[in-house]
Formats: sequence, structure tokens, C-alpha cells
Amino acid sequence: MVVEDHHVVRQGLKALLSVVDGMEVIGEAADGVEAITNFRKLQPQITLIDLRLPRLSGVEVIERIRMETPSARFIVLTTYDGDEDIYRALQAGARAYLLKGMTSEELIATIRTVHAGKSHIPAIIAEKLAERMGTEELTHRELDVLEQIVRGMSNKEIATELEISEATVKTHINSLLGKLGVTDRTQAATAAIQRGIVTLESLKKK
Repeated sequence: MVVEDHHVVRQGLKALLSVVDGMEVIGEAADGVEAITNFRKLQPQITLIDLRLPRLSGVEVIERIRMETPSARFIVLTTYDGDEDIYRALQAGARAYLLKGMTSEELIATIRTVHAGKSHIPAIIAEKLAERMGTEELTHRELDVLEQIVRGMSNKEIATELEISEATVKTHINSLLGKLGVTDRTQAATAAIQRGIVTLESLKKK
């Protein structure tokens, strides 16, 4: 099954795979909710899925489906290579993580690898994952503060929004700057977006 919100990309993947020996595209979906509905109905052996989808993210789809069907096999196919994106997808249970610039040969080989019960993580993705594993986790409260920084809010505004003191906000900011390896708020906001720690979609939801 192919889960991709861009129609042309989805149709291109279907056309590519339809002529490969031993492969058949039995379903498609343009958003996260449709992906879950169609998976339940069709039970595909392999699901190609983008990370950024309307209604539910790719990670949420993987998590929900694998709660019902632990054997479900997912290959993430995305333009996003932030280390947090990679980490979340693999934590959710994706068997492979490919960037959309890959060759058709690599895609087909990866599908066969995952179908055989193995995983496939390209070297460049493995490097970013290793970097992510070597960094300290942000706490939930630090993530909340970081989201507000990305929104462009001042310490005073963050304190009001999260119902904490300005002194507590400063403490959280100093801590998250150290964990992100940056020196100021602007760098923190940039790192948060580049690494996929904060997504524009998550900001819209709140």
C-alpha cells in the first residue's frame, strides 16, 4: 500500500511498482486516517508511508496500526532527514527509512529486504540516528518551552502561556540550549525545525 498525500508522487510510485515482478500495489491513501482504514481492510504486506500527512502523521499511523497488527511492516519514504524524524519513525516500528531522492533500484531492493523480515537504514540515515542517540533527551516541559520559542514568544509570554514563572522559563531555556548544543534562542528555534523536534504541523494543531 502507498500512503502519500501528493497525488502525482503517489501515482508515480504505483506506476513504478506495478511493473516490478512479484509486486502488486493493492491500495493507497492520501492521509493518515484513510491509511488506517485501508490497512485494516486490505492488510498489505508492506506499506510505503510519508511522514507528513494530513489528519494523522506517518508516525501516528505506524504506532496505531502496529498496536493492532504488530507484524505490520512499514517503509518510511520522505523528504525529511531530521534526526528526530528518523528516531520517532524507527521507535514507532518502521523497518526502513528512505529519502525521496533514492533510486528506483534502492526502493525496490528495500521493499524486498523488508518483505524478507529485515531492516534497511541507509548510511547517511544511520549517521544521523547515531548523533540523535548520543544527545540528551529534552523533558516534556523543555519541549513545551521550545515550541513557544519557535513561535517567537518572549520569556514573559511563555511564562503566561505555560502558567509558570519567568525564572522557571529561563531555567528550562538554559537547559535546552545545552542539550541542543546551541547558544541562543534563534539557534534553538532553527535546530528544532531542522532536526524535526518541532514541526510546523504540530504548531498548527495547538
